[in-house]
Amino acid sequence: MPTSVRFPALPDFPWDSLAGAAAVARGHPDGVVDLSVGTPVDPVPAAVGEALRVAWDSPGYPQTWGTPALRRAAVEALGRRHGAAASAGEGLDPDAVLPTIGSKELVAWLPTLLGLGAGDLVAFPDLAYPTYEVGAQLAGAHPARVGDDEPLPAGTRLVWLNSPSNPTGRVLDAAALTARVAEARELGAVVAADECYLALPGPGVVTTSVLDPVVHGGDLTGLLAVHSLSKTSNLAGYRAGLVVGDPALVAGLLQVRKHAGMIVPRPVQEAMTAALTDDVHVADARARYDARRAVLRPALEAAGLRVEHSEAGLYLWATAGEPCRATVDRLAARGVLVAPGEFYGPAGASHVRVALTASDEGIAAAARRLAE
Repeated sequence: MPTSVRFPALPDFPWDSLAGAAAVARGHPDGVVDLSVGTPVDPVPAAVGEALRVAWDSPGYPQTWGTPALRRAAVEALGRRHGAAASAGEGLDPDAVLPTIGSKELVAWLPTLLGLGAGDLVAFPDLAYPTYEVGAQLAGAHPARVGDDEPLPAGTRLVWLNSPSNPTGRVLDAAALTARVAEARELGAVVAADECYLALPGPGVVTTSVLDPVVHGGDLTGLLAVHSLSKTSNLAGYRAGLVVGDPALVAGLLQVRKHAGMIVPRPVQEAMTAALTDDVHVADARARYDARRAVLRPALEAAGLRVEHSEAGLYLWATAGEPCRATVDRLAARGVLVAPGEFYGPAGASHVRVALTASDEGIAAAARRLAE
């Protein structure tokens, strides 16, 4: 390799370290039930697939900003589903919507796109999706794990919120979100709320968007909400995400992304528009995951694991009171593959994350194996 090449010093990709446990799980007589990754297994909604098919002949460059129809559909969907608005009685501005190539891309590059670097702190939950930390490292900024009940450190320039949480399924209520937004504003920090699981609240649970006027008080300054269609619409393979919020911030992101060629393909934009227009498939997904949670949670508990939080989203956060890799290995021997909690930070060292993203048959099989 040329001596001038210096790739960023990043941690190993966590899931690569699961190769041994995965091999053990695949060796089960009935095969593996893979609950280690939150990738959808259910069909793409028919109307969404049709929209993609109709738009297949798209030879020209797509709009980085997204089509006007997509941006309108996004603000209408966020308003209907989550009460997102600029203020009471005033909807979000469609100009403050920007499609992204899935949400992970935006999470990884947001600190860089915002111009953060050495000396800037990027704060994120102490148990968190690994890409928050990677994004800070890519920008040359300092990653800072901050508990939900801990104050933000001085020098914080970007604050990641994630409710419902990946990996824990914990939900922050409106009061907690409001307090964090106020604290970030005192520091002059941008708040980016990763709301990819917002439409999967679990039975009897209320989720709140940072774009709800109850949280932001009619002022979107410094606020961004990141949304993904991967989970609620089964579009992980489409790479379909959105960032919405402060019009000035979105305009700045748009200009940088134009230069960088970070553009969602036009057929995917049409598919996103169809997905955002229809709420029925979202309700179907919610019911499907609720039913899987109702099967798998008691099976884990009967097998001696304690499930914490996990009231929303796509994951069960469980502990057997032992090092997480020991739990991973024990479950792998039963043909069930889960993710070690250490992937999400030191506080997860005795936990595992169990995804609900297997078929109904797979979830039922995992429950049976846990009872063995």
